[in-house]
Amino acid sequence: MKKEYIKPFGWGVAVGMVVLLIVIFSAGWVVTSGSAKSMAQDIADKAVVERLAPICVAQFMKDPNREERLKELEKLDSWQRSDYVKKQGWAVMPGEKESDYDVADECARRLMKLEM
Repeated sequence: MKKEYIKPFGWGVAVGMVVLLIVIFSAGWVVTSGSAKSMAQDIADKAVVERLAPICVAQFMKDPNREERLKELEKLDSWQRSDYVKKQGWAVMPGEKESDYDVADECARRLMKLEM
C-alpha cells in the first residue's frame, strides 16, 4: 500500500466504525446490561399482574353486593376505577396488607368486561 493512501484509509475505517456502532445501538441489535435488566423487570412485573388480576376478580365475585358495586364502578371515570377497586379491598392479595396499583388497574379493566 502506498504511503499517501494510509491516512485516508485510517480515517475511513474510524468513521465507518463510528457509523456502524451508531446503527447497531440505535437499531437495538446490541442490548446493554442496564437495558436488559430494565426489560426483564418490565416483563416480570407484567407477568405478576397477569397472574394476580384473576385473583382480584375472584375476590370481587365473592362480594355479596357485586352487582351494585359493578354498577358503581361503571359510573366512575376510567382513571378512578383502580382506586375504587383498591378501596373495596379486592386487589389485596392473600397474605398481603396492601394492594398493588397495577393489579387494581388490571382488575378494574377486567371487571369492566364482565357481563352479569
